[in-house]
Amino acid sequence: MNLRFWGVRGSIPTPEPDRLRYGGNTTCLEIASPGKTDAVIIDCGTGIRAFGEELLRREVSRIHILLTHFHWDHLQGLPSFAPLFQPGVEITFYTNRPADEARRLLEIQMAYPFFPVPFAEVGSSTGFRHIECGQAFQTGSITVEAFMLNHPQSAVGFRAEADGQVLVHASDHEWGSEEIDAGLIQAAKKADVLVMDAQYTPEEYAGKVGWGHSSYAHAAEAARGAGVRRLLLFHHDPDHDDDFLDSMLADAMKLFPGTGMATEGEVLKVGDCA
Repeated sequence: MNLRFWGVRGSIPTPEPDRLRYGGNTTCLEIASPGKTDAVIIDCGTGIRAFGEELLRREVSRIHILLTHFHWDHLQGLPSFAPLFQPGVEITFYTNRPADEARRLLEIQMAYPFFPVPFAEVGSSTGFRHIECGQAFQTGSITVEAFMLNHPQSAVGFRAEADGQVLVHASDHEWGSEEIDAGLIQAAKKADVLVMDAQYTPEEYAGKVGWGHSSYAHAAEAARGAGVRRLLLFHHDPDHDDDFLDSMLADAMKLFPGTGMATEGEVLKVGDCA
C-alpha cells in the first residue's frame, strides 16, 4: 500500500516561496497503488487539483473519496478536480453524515454565484455512502474503518489496511478528550504509519485550546501510546515556514524518534516504514 501526499497544509493554502519545500496545498492524501483502476483519496483540499490531472493520465475510472469533515480547507479543491467533470468516471464520497445531507453540503460550495457549474451538472457519476465509526467497509482493495476525532462540528479519522499494512489518518484532532483519544490510540495500535494533526508547538497550543488541533507533543504521545512504527506530522499551520517546520520536527523527534514531516509530493510504501 502506497501513501502519497498531494496537500499537507491546514486552514488555507500558502503559496509563499518559504513554505513550498514541505508544501503549500491544503489536505489531500492518496492511499492506493499507482496503476490500479481504483483510487482512494482522503479529503479534497487544494492538493486534489494536481491529483485530478494525474488520475486522468492514469485513466482511473473509479474514485473513492473519504471525507474527514466539511471544513473549507478539506473541500476547497473539489471544484477544480478534473475527474469530477468526466463522463464515465464513478466517484463515491464516504462521510459520517447522511448521504442526502452530504450531497447538499457539496452542492452549496458550487452553487450560484460561487461557481459556474452546479454540482448536479458535473459529468461524472457521483454517489454518497454514509459510514459509521467502528464499522469496516471496503474502498477498492483497501479495508477502512472510521473513528471519531475531537474537532469543532465533528470530524473522523480513518484506519486503512491492505495486505497486512496499516495506515491511520487522524486530522483534524485536538488531543485532550480521554474517550476520543483512547479511540484514536486503539485505531492506531501497531500501525505502520500514523498521520496526525500537529499544527502547533506546545507553546502555541497553550493559546489555541479549543481550536480543534494538536501539538507535535500530543502527536508523539499518541504514537507512543499506540506503538506505531512511523509518525508523520500533518496539517501544517499556514504561519509556519519551512525552517520553522524543520525546528518542530527536530523537537518532535526527541519525543518520538520515528517522527517525520508530511511533505507534499512524497510517496511512501507503508509497509517499508521503519
